[in-house]
Amino acid sequence: MPLRLIAFVAALLLAGCSLPESPPSFQNTDITGADYAQDFALTDFNGKARTLADFRGKVVSIFFGYTQCPDVCPTSLSTMAEVMRQLGPDAERLQVLFVTVDPERDTPELLAQYVPAFDSRFLGLYTDLAGTEALAKKFKVFYQKSGDTSGPNYTVDHSAGTYVYDPSGRLRLYVKHGEPADKVAADIRRLLAES
Repeated sequence: MPLRLIAFVAALLLAGCSLPESPPSFQNTDITGADYAQDFALTDFNGKARTLADFRGKVVSIFFGYTQCPDVCPTSLSTMAEVMRQLGPDAERLQVLFVTVDPERDTPELLAQYVPAFDSRFLGLYTDLAGTEALAKKFKVFYQKSGDTSGPNYTVDHSAGTYVYDPSGRLRLYVKHGEPADKVAADIRRLLAES
């Protein structure tokens, strides 16, 4: 058989045997293996010291914001409340954490009123100003006061994404603000299925 004919037949066979593209593992951004946002040492609104290890066995989502945020924070927390609803019984295996970037105004009492208003299982976390600054660097989170910063009516510009950890405490996903609840719930189910 001539060499050209063999090459032609081989090319036809390979074209017919090409594998279909596999769908992405996650619907949100997979950041598995990232070397930042590995842990935290914060206090919850009940006064209890918390680290990521406290939530082993659960998928953990962490969002940085502030209680007087007019749009991004309540939208993100509402989305996570809908994720909890969609997960049904599996919602008990998800811990949603809201970390304030405005510790001057977000007292434990205010966090205790605001955060659980979206879902009673959600926890609000805080630290002092220096701790907030250090944590933001560690988590690559941007925040800064804006507007009238001389008084109590300032706003805080801040990053708007959510980090998601698997049940063993590994950082796995970054969820951009505005992602629909069904996509987030699907990824959380996938993380739960892995464990």
